[in-house]
Amino acid sequence: MKWITRARPKIDRIACPWLIRKFIDPAAEFIFVPFDEVLSQAKALNAIPFDVPNVELTHYGDKCTFDCLIEKYVIQDTAVHIMAAVVRGADTDRHELAAEAAGLWAISAGLAYNFTDDYALLEQGMILYDALYSWATHLHGIKHLQTPFEDLLVNIVKKAFAESPSRRKPAWAITLKNIIQDQIDTQLSLKDISKELDINPAYLSREFSKYFENVSYGEYIRKLRIEKALDLLENSDHTLTEIAYLTGFSDQSHFTRIFKKTMGENASSYRKTKKK
Repeated sequence: MKWITRARPKIDRIACPWLIRKFIDPAAEFIFVPFDEVLSQAKALNAIPFDVPNVELTHYGDKCTFDCLIEKYVIQDTAVHIMAAVVRGADTDRHELAAEAAGLWAISAGLAYNFTDDYALLEQGMILYDALYSWATHLHGIKHLQTPFEDLLVNIVKKAFAESPSRRKPAWAITLKNIIQDQIDTQLSLKDISKELDINPAYLSREFSKYFENVSYGEYIRKLRIEKALDLLENSDHTLTEIAYLTGFSDQSHFTRIFKKTMGENASSYRKTKKK
């Protein structure tokens, strides 16, 4: 059977083909086309559309298309249900759903960056989800550190770092902090910043948390943007759309979603409470 979806897959549109071939249609053929051509091409090619609006197999409620396939085809494999939480958390940017969700997002984004051909990307992704399935089947709940010696060694290292004086910030970290402060309202790409600092992006990503409040680059940027948004909500008459623009969010919808996730309430409700 032919299955069709949007081009440039990352998470759900790689996870779903893996699930389809593994549990639903072993001979499945997958087709990637531009978003606005999915439905017309599905009709022309007699293919099943998925992960696009207004079709049966797509996001519903707070679930993603991977969940939809599990429900429709009554897949009862325990490992698949463990994987579902990871896929859902990564695909909907709710990493709190599963500890592995953030890692799946990072690896998926990296794969999509490395492979510009969707079909080559799909084949690499199949390997990724085979590995995730093996983990969910055989290794779920097992920690990397299993022996008492390893645990003891890690605790000694942690204690040594805790007791040592805080390290001095390197010059690149000071420069980076100034860049972020000056350009918080723009789309700050870690890759572009690494070029400006003349530092390898992998090194910058790895070392960032050591000098920026022990959080990742993305978490730090979101924190600063929310702090700026709080100030604007309390001390200005800007609309939510204007505040989203001034704080570097892609649009009002993105701003309100991240604000509620961070603060636990809507931006408009927060403003009304503070104004009172």
